[in-house]
Amino acid sequence: MMARLVSSRIAKGMAALLAVAAVSVGAIAASDKPEQASRTPKPTIVIEKGDKCVKDTAFMRKNHMTLLKHKRDETMHQGIRVKETSLQNCIDCHASKKNNSVLGSNENFCQSCHSYAAVSLDCWECHASKPKQAKPAAMPAVATGADSTGGAKQ
Repeated sequence: MMARLVSSRIAKGMAALLAVAAVSVGAIAASDKPEQASRTPKPTIVIEKGDKCVKDTAFMRKNHMTLLKHKRDETMHQGIRVKETSLQNCIDCHASKKNNSVLGSNENFCQSCHSYAAVSLDCWECHASKPKQAKPAAMPAVATGADSTGGAKQ
């Protein structure tokens, strides 16, 4: 009787394990199909400038953080600066035309994916989330005609 009870529990455990494995394999297979309908809306990704990224989309989704860390180490520890793979270059292309930022709403490039994946964004504790603005040319000093008496003529 005891052997039959143990055998029954093992069989139920194996059946449960197989069911979990089948569901997992199904979920992985379904995630590879981009046209598959989902209950959760996918983030909207818009590249505002340029015609393509420095790498293909699938690679960037999986590896962008590794690239950013590698770039950080090269820049900070070795002094190597390459514009193509700089964080500033990413921001320049991906900043929204609406608010000129990669943050601010779930329509913005970085925030939309990170909100979807429930991943915090800590890049912006040190870095600007907006493209650098071109600095205006220095304005020449304009003479006002005022003298040291506050402009009053004596």
